[in-house]
Amino acid sequence: MGRQWLQKKREINAGKRAKISSKLLREVTIAAKLGVPDPDMNPRLHVAVEAARKQSVPNDNIDRAIKKGAGLLGEKVDLESVTFEGFAPHHVPVLVECMTDNRNRLAPDIRVLFRKGQLGAKVSFLFDHVGIVEATHAKGGLDLETVAIEAGAQNVEPLEHVPEGHSGGRFFTERGDLDAVTKTLRDAGWSVTASEVGYVPKEPMELPPEQRAEVEEFLEALDDYDDVHRIHTALK
Repeated sequence: MGRQWLQKKREINAGKRAKISSKLLREVTIAAKLGVPDPDMNPRLHVAVEAARKQSVPNDNIDRAIKKGAGLLGEKVDLESVTFEGFAPHHVPVLVECMTDNRNRLAPDIRVLFRKGQLGAKVSFLFDHVGIVEATHAKGGLDLETVAIEAGAQNVEPLEHVPEGHSGGRFFTERGDLDAVTKTLRDAGWSVTASEVGYVPKEPMELPPEQRAEVEEFLEALDDYDDVHRIHTALK
């Protein structure tokens, strides 16, 4: 819920590859800074590294990002987390998580990007703050509810665009259980493509095609901005 709009972003064109690579490497750096700099012992870092490799980011760049986050290159990782709340067009609640080294530049830029929406409206109470794990398994027809219970997840929904013959689920966890559930799924043979703390809408919204297209255009413009790290929306 609230993430399906992003699926089309998974298939990126060459013109956006550099921007996407930069964001992926920033996630690697942040994951290495917040935990141990070893993907085998840091689930968030493991997922970040795999995502970068999937988009053909060079291993040298990934290794440098890990070392930078771990403080092994003598470079200070000075990124501040800033979250903006508001409405996209057609009154769709949206939360925008940013990682920036220049708060003074960020705020005016986000204000411009929100010109077709409404920035500053409090909407976080419309979401549950949870851990989210997206994963697929090469075996089709798996009972997602059973998998979720065995992994320690609180809830699950089918994942969109799963390869034919595979199973796919979006597992929702308590925030403190995110790493444990991620590791359990990986140990059970699941390929984890996302593992993050995020926001799930309590009441997902459905819009007619024309309005949905307008909201998606708004969200994609936000997502293209360098300092935007994650976007959470009530759009179903």
